[in-house]
Amino acid sequence: MKKVFLYINMLFTLMVCAQNEQLALHYYEKGQFEKALISYQDLLKNQPGNSLFFQKTVDCYQQLKQLDLAETIILSQWNRYKQAPLLVELGANYQLQQNETKATKYYNQALERIKDNPSEVYGVAAAFERKALIDYALQAYELALKLEPKFNFNFQMALLYGQKGATDKMIDKFLIESFQNPQNLILIQSQLALFMTEENSNGFNDVLRKALLVRVQKEQEVFWNEFLSWFYTQRKEYAKAFVQEKAIYKRNPESLNSLVNLGELAIEEKDTLTATEILTYILENTHDLNLQVQVNCLLMEIRIDGAQEKEYKSIEADLSALLNRFGASPYTIKLQMIQAHFLAFKMRNPAQARVLLNQALQLPLNVYQMATVKMELADVLLYEEKFNQALLYYSQIEEDLKNDVVGHEASLKAAKTSYFKADFDWALKQFKELKTASSQLIANDALEYFLLINDNTVADSTQTALKRLARADYLVYQNRNTEALAAFESILKDHKGQEIESVTLLRLGQTLEKLGDYTMALSKYQLIIDEHSEGIYSDEALYFAAEIYNKQLKQIEKAKSLYEKIVFHHEDSIYFVEARKKYRQLRGDTNL
Repeated sequence: MKKVFLYINMLFTLMVCAQNEQLALHYYEKGQFEKALISYQDLLKNQPGNSLFFQKTVDCYQQLKQLDLAETIILSQWNRYKQAPLLVELGANYQLQQNETKATKYYNQALERIKDNPSEVYGVAAAFERKALIDYALQAYELALKLEPKFNFNFQMALLYGQKGATDKMIDKFLIESFQNPQNLILIQSQLALFMTEENSNGFNDVLRKALLVRVQKEQEVFWNEFLSWFYTQRKEYAKAFVQEKAIYKRNPESLNSLVNLGELAIEEKDTLTATEILTYILENTHDLNLQVQVNCLLMEIRIDGAQEKEYKSIEADLSALLNRFGASPYTIKLQMIQAHFLAFKMRNPAQARVLLNQALQLPLNVYQMATVKMELADVLLYEEKFNQALLYYSQIEEDLKNDVVGHEASLKAAKTSYFKADFDWALKQFKELKTASSQLIANDALEYFLLINDNTVADSTQTALKRLARADYLVYQNRNTEALAAFESILKDHKGQEIESVTLLRLGQTLEKLGDYTMALSKYQLIIDEHSEGIYSDEALYFAAEIYNKQLKQIEKAKSLYEKIVFHHEDSIYFVEARKKYRQLRGDTNL
């Protein structure tokens, strides 16, 4: 029984201590240093050896300008424990009193302790770092290394050099550490990436590039080719990264995965020329049938994405040839989906697409492959205006993959189907539920349609304009872009000045972009910016216009100005993060 009471008492004491510590920290973080000091004094009284409570107590005294009392408690702690970091604390307190002579005296005494025992460096250097005494911290590490060369402080010293702005020394230390301890490579690269994306980082990037190139040339280690490839990939210079990846592969031809990843990154960034070169190189160097199928799929998607109508017949023939070569099996599902989609949406032959998809459904597919085929089949049925049949397949996917992103995607497509068929009440209910989807892209898309239907229903209870917009959106879905343009223009003419105007202008701009008419697209976006600046589509108009100036027209100053408007006036925009990143790049962080 005595043991039970003792245990309960200890537990109670620990709980009280934890509560007091939280209260002290609360006061400290709020800047209420007098209250924090009282709490930390009590905590330190119960745990005199607790370094955190001691440091907070000292800091409270210093914040309250009670430097004499701070000195007293530091000396008391020194007399009790004789720990070297306390000499740094004492020196820093004298420095606050502007007594540089005494401050230097105690700093040097702390360094002397390292001479006597190099292991003291851990506490001393950490104390200097806490007080932002970077030069002294570096001096402590250098002194310890001189006495004990087996120590390794590359990472710590690199961070300190970075704080000093000595980026060349920082880079050198980080590169030495990454080679000696490759397990730290990802952490080091994340640190370097922070400097690479800061404002006015061109100088840093040049120093890092040169340092890597020197190591590639002198040391002839694959490690440095990989590091340089990472550097170029961060800079989105995929052609240069490709050169390094080829060099890596020639020396270690075990896997082409890095090249595949690089090709996919180039595709994402619309560098299709480099992506095509990378993927072609992979095909030339692999006998793996699965990899050949994967790469051919990527190449066909690039080709289809940039194709003119006159090229369609040739593409159709090549798709058929690829499927004849690799066969219809679960391993070629992606290729089968590409062919079916191309037949329906480009060749306008949905009947043949359905035949291929129904054949695919007979294959021994896993649940995700089955969902992929059903999703494509539903998309084709939607293309044919067979809304109910499309909804049936979307609902099957939802049922099979309820809590999966694929299931949520099917739900979104089902909601859009209801929107296309002007069943706005049901669509609104579905979009409302999807606003909280785990996938941010799906949630954002659902929110946009929810607001579109809701706002335009409030503005026009008959939903006349909304029905016309839904029909025009459906024409875009069917890839009947010329007809869609006419439909959007008709809405603008008949509903000028109404709620529907801004979203119609946005749709017009997007459709004109698809057709490559960037000047006209910009004119529509500009109308939104000028006449609907307070509306919910102004940030999208700014971003889409900035992208055209940046990527298509190469008018960097105009792009920068538009990105800047998003950064400073649309902090809640879903495009804010990307706009800020690109604004910083155009301001000097990336060579364009």
